[in-house]
Amino acid sequence: MTTTRLAIPIKKLALYFILIMICMIIFIPLLITLFASFKTSVEIGSEFALKLPVSFDFDNYKVVLEKGKFLQGFGNSLFLITFSVIINSLLGTMTAYAINRFDFRLKKIILGLFVAGMIMPGMITEISRFTIIKNLGLYNTIWAPIVIYAATNLVQLYIYTQFINSIPKELDESAMLDGCSYFKVFTKMIFPLLLPATATLAIIKAVDVMNDMYVPYLYMPSSTLRTLTTTLMYFSSSKFGSWDYLSAAIILVMLPTLVIYLVFSKYIFKGIVAGAVKS
Repeated sequence: MTTTRLAIPIKKLALYFILIMICMIIFIPLLITLFASFKTSVEIGSEFALKLPVSFDFDNYKVVLEKGKFLQGFGNSLFLITFSVIINSLLGTMTAYAINRFDFRLKKIILGLFVAGMIMPGMITEISRFTIIKNLGLYNTIWAPIVIYAATNLVQLYIYTQFINSIPKELDESAMLDGCSYFKVFTKMIFPLLLPATATLAIIKAVDVMNDMYVPYLYMPSSTLRTLTTTLMYFSSSKFGSWDYLSAAIILVMLPTLVIYLVFSKYIFKGIVAGAVKS
């Protein structure tokens, strides 16, 4: 009896210890970066990383905003997010509608290609993708990443189809008897009912686009096309690199994503759970 009573607190203590360690692993690097953004290079190199800055002035942030052209990068990122999310939402909902509501010969092959695209490492197809983008004349333009980001993936297709499964097919048939075409059925009935899923996936897509560094860095090398993430490369280079400026740039880049998550997190979880329980 005594052993059982002692075992429960020990399990709880072990759980609390693991959770505290996880929090420390996540938040200590963030605190180090935050403190470093208010320090000079000399302070960063000579003081303990978790020591508070002598003064919380914003000189490093001013340099990042001016020399790093941070606002220009924010504008480019916002442009990418806006067009990528709109095109991706339209393509995703239309693809899910076609696959869910219609039977055609290549349906299983198309679904298999979506699965293969998710399983296959992206680096395998990078040369082919780069060649296609260059032949389309989109290389070093802001439209190159949009073409890539606009693609629908298997996760989006699954969530959309779960929502569409909950919409009775009789509604489609009634609308068509009243003279609606397939396009009108989709735009007037299906798409409005998919707004909860669309909002959830749009938020996730926006965060992914904002945090992506690889695609903008590879396909938009021009300095005028810098995004928030590729701005970090400017402050990590040997020409202008220093930990104080880089730390300030990291904090500034992190803020928009953090704001998006904090504001819309409840909608993300609500949409995913709603899609999971649809039958």
